[in-house]
Amino acid sequence: MNWPNPPSFLEKQRQRLERYQFQIKVSEQGQVASVGDGIIWIKGLPGATIDEILISEDECCIAMVFHLTEELVGAVMLVQTQKLKAGTLIFPLKRVLSIPVGDKLLGRVIDPLGHPLDGGEIPSYEEQGLLDRLSPPILHRDFVNRPLYTGNKMIDNLIPIGKGQRELLIGDNGLGKSALAIDIVMNQKDKKVYCVYVLIGQKRSTVSTTIQLLKEAKALDYTTVVVAQATALPGLLYLAPFAGCAIAEHWMKKGFDTLVVYDDLSAHANSYRELSLLLRRPPGREAFPADIFYLHSRLLERSTCLSPAMGGGSMTALPIIETKEGEMATYIPTNLISITDGQIFFDESLFSSGFLPAIDITKSVSRVGGKAQHPQIKKEAGRMKLDYLQFLDLELFTRFGAKLDAKMQQQIQKGRILREILKQERFSSLPIEFQLAWLIAYNEGFFDESNLEDIPKILKKIEEEIKQSNWSLGRPREQWEKAIKEWLMA
Repeated sequence: MNWPNPPSFLEKQRQRLERYQFQIKVSEQGQVASVGDGIIWIKGLPGATIDEILISEDECCIAMVFHLTEELVGAVMLVQTQKLKAGTLIFPLKRVLSIPVGDKLLGRVIDPLGHPLDGGEIPSYEEQGLLDRLSPPILHRDFVNRPLYTGNKMIDNLIPIGKGQRELLIGDNGLGKSALAIDIVMNQKDKKVYCVYVLIGQKRSTVSTTIQLLKEAKALDYTTVVVAQATALPGLLYLAPFAGCAIAEHWMKKGFDTLVVYDDLSAHANSYRELSLLLRRPPGREAFPADIFYLHSRLLERSTCLSPAMGGGSMTALPIIETKEGEMATYIPTNLISITDGQIFFDESLFSSGFLPAIDITKSVSRVGGKAQHPQIKKEAGRMKLDYLQFLDLELFTRFGAKLDAKMQQQIQKGRILREILKQERFSSLPIEFQLAWLIAYNEGFFDESNLEDIPKILKKIEEEIKQSNWSLGRPREQWEKAIKEWLMA
């Protein structure tokens, strides 16, 4: 049988040329008009859209469209380079920014573009998450109904936080806001909560200290750190919280509980103001652009608790904001107070007096966390909080030299004991069972005859007994009361 000869190489090329159709390939390109201070002004690019990625002809610079005028496109640089100059060609990539997401980011330190900063290798990422996207619609959300335990006596009892809540940490610089946030991240160990810690505009020493603390506590095993240092480009400072949110959002949509800390949004607001002024946007109050509220609201609205039909995941947000001289009524703090579900206020006078953490209960609130609190904790903490607020009023009254009867003196002494109980050192997260134990002990008057200097020893004894036993919150109160009495008498 004679087989036909296969076509020769030249015959194949002839057939290919016969089938080929000539088409015009259209691509946009622009030219750099000017560059400086992390801003690029570009001529051309009539089809450019906000947040679109741009790249230079030699691929040395990546930028993002941030502002559009009739003649020019304003873009923010995302990669520092000295090669960019007037006349350089710029090409649009027709896509918006995304960041690698997934479990391979656990334990890593990255920048807002996903590049590793810890000296490790670049892993092969399988999924990408958009930095800026719409928040989940209302029908995909659920009520905040599960507690996020922080390990802090004041927060878990008086200002409870629920999974999916947005709780603002607000106060002057150096009062322990970041320290508390790190403690809360450390307390999520073995609680199946993925954490993302976003450092925005922090000094290199602060970044190094934070990472070292998380590493020593083995909290990096379930944490991703996103870093945009103070020396970074304004564009990276602007993108940092959105990058952290995208990473946490991926796990939330997979059905996991996540916690994201934005440290801090004051630096983020300042970077946005800087970019807006450089791009000649009209300034508003305190020179911030008019859409600064929308900027932070669209970031924080992505933190929520999803309904069981959507996987039941959650993203809890702890934004940090810095005040000046304790003034909460300035522009950015009031914006964030109105966006979030409550705030924890740090007071300088409490810090100076040695009361740590320096949380002012009278100015702190959790609007939805109480619904997620365990019923026993909620009942006991309600009684204790009332006693503490009455004590603060009475203590203020005594400063005027007023004479007090025996009952008032007893109330003041009990309040001082409670204040001593509420003090807590850094890196000393406490189990929730211990929280219930000391609440019952206080409400039953087991501390009333104790000296203030003996309170730490008594609390330590209760904590040790709790760790040795297998007590749970579900046990009847009578059993708790009986056991605590036996522990203290032993």
